Amino acid sequence: MSPDGSTQMAAASLSQTSAPVIAARDLNLVFQTADGPVQALKDVSLSVAKGDFVSFIGPSGCGKTTLLRCVAALETPTSGTLTVNGLTPDEARRARAYGYVFQAAGLYPWRTIAGNIRLPLEIMGFPRAEQDARVDRVLKLVDLAGFGRKYPWQLSGGMQQRASIARALAFDADILLMDEPFGALDEIVRDRLNEEVLNLWARTGKTTLFVTHSIPEAVYLSTKIVVMSPRPGRITDVIDSPLPRERPLDIRESPEFLAIAHRVREGLRAGHVEL
Repeated sequence: MSPDGSTQMAAASLSQTSAPVIAARDLNLVFQTADGPVQALKDVSLSVAKGDFVSFIGPSGCGKTTLLRCVAALETPTSGTLTVNGLTPDEARRARAYGYVFQAAGLYPWRTIAGNIRLPLEIMGFPRAEQDARVDRVLKLVDLAGFGRKYPWQLSGGMQQRASIARALAFDADILLMDEPFGALDEIVRDRLNEEVLNLWARTGKTTLFVTHSIPEAVYLSTKIVVMSPRPGRITDVIDSPLPRERPLDIRESPEFLAIAHRVREGLRAGHVEL
């Protein structure tokens, strides 16, 4: 059920007044390689509000994944500042502030689906009864109830990715980081998972950062679209989506959707021209 007008206004007010969940200012990252330094990110500044769904789009090698990895404390910026829930990325990692969904599902073949989802809960020391309750809850959340005793090889690629999302949700972090999770799937499965992720986001309200190469995917899913240039990765445009939060797939044929997609495409072209 969609929220009424007063709820929408309250949510908008909260988004405008609350401190950002993720804040980057003048972020730079230079990798030292055998062939010399490689600048992956250059002067990246961005603010993400609580409950936003932010997609990052740009050509291969533009730093989308690198930026996500900086948020997750898997990479360390060379300069600039980055905070997650007001903490450093490493502090946020230790506080279990986020779940991470990688490009590949990364499920252990010798563990059942429930066992794969349970793994981070075991590492974090949750009691067994709470592990069971959380696994059951997230399996239902991603529409995999009844598949907990199956093994990864018994599930389709799309179902494996849903299990990977469930694993990231199991310890109920406020932030969900998704690194092009549907890139290897066919268009029909991808469309269905896009719908499911949008529904999941609506039900949980989690702040979500999503890396993609697909313009329609970025526009369909996002409240905010961040367009990035070829390396060194810079932000060329940040687009606040005017689309309603409830989005059937056929919204992709609407003039509003096509106008946003056109702006994204122009931003990608402009990034190449500016080099």
